[in-house]
Amino acid sequence: MITFQSMTQVTLWIAGMVFVLLFAALRVNPFRVGGTFVQELFTSRKYFLHFAAVLAILFFNKLEQWVERRMPPQPDFTSSIYKIEGDLVASIQHFFRNDLLTDLSSFFYLVVFPCLMVVSIGIYTYEKNFKLFHSVCYALMLNYMIAIPFYLFLPVNEVWYFHPNVDLLMHQVFPAFEQDYRPLSGLDNCFPSLHTSISVSMALLASRSNNGFWKWFTLFSAVFIIFSIFYLGVHWLMDMGAGLILGVFAARVGLRLSELHTLPGYLNEGSRLKG
Repeated sequence: MITFQSMTQVTLWIAGMVFVLLFAALRVNPFRVGGTFVQELFTSRKYFLHFAAVLAILFFNKLEQWVERRMPPQPDFTSSIYKIEGDLVASIQHFFRNDLLTDLSSFFYLVVFPCLMVVSIGIYTYEKNFKLFHSVCYALMLNYMIAIPFYLFLPVNEVWYFHPNVDLLMHQVFPAFEQDYRPLSGLDNCFPSLHTSISVSMALLASRSNNGFWKWFTLFSAVFIIFSIFYLGVHWLMDMGAGLILGVFAARVGLRLSELHTLPGYLNEGSRLKG
């Protein structure tokens, strides 16, 4: 049985999984991928600005809860969703519940999900597929920019918190989840599900790459993560539906923006920082 004692331990698992996935996808030393990333970061203004923009939106997402605490109370829409869905999530959790599945679902939710973003950037950077790199950056920004207003003005509590017959199974694997992970994701930041939208965006973009391993891994991961959000007792069906629409939209628009702004000769002197 997997047990996480702290976010530091989760972070170490993420780093190790990134290393494994980069090697599996590229068959090269992952430190070479890191070297390529650093080189692009310091030699390409366009690459640096795109990556910095992603970091900026991730930072703003972290500030979302700080902003929310200083806003007037917003109507709680959780009961409205419950009236529509009823005991669906409870039925899924009770039907499939077993310790091994709890371990795997928690691992994908906590560890594999962030790896999808990090490894996508690493693969497309190493392969010099800057169209997909830019698409990932745009898709991530769109996912967060569209989701954050919903979190602020349309709060929906997680299923386990509202439904008396649903448990947060994550506690079996990560006992300190509420204390350590909650600052990264608010209890009422449910609609839409970013675990759904981002994993779907990464899978759709990976389908455009020539990396066979990454295509299939991201597809499997997206499907399993969507199952996990129900099984673990976190999200409602409507959260997933909205996340699915958002993920498809963000991927399609990200690709379109990348096509519009990725100019021929990206690696030419004119696009490089002057030493």
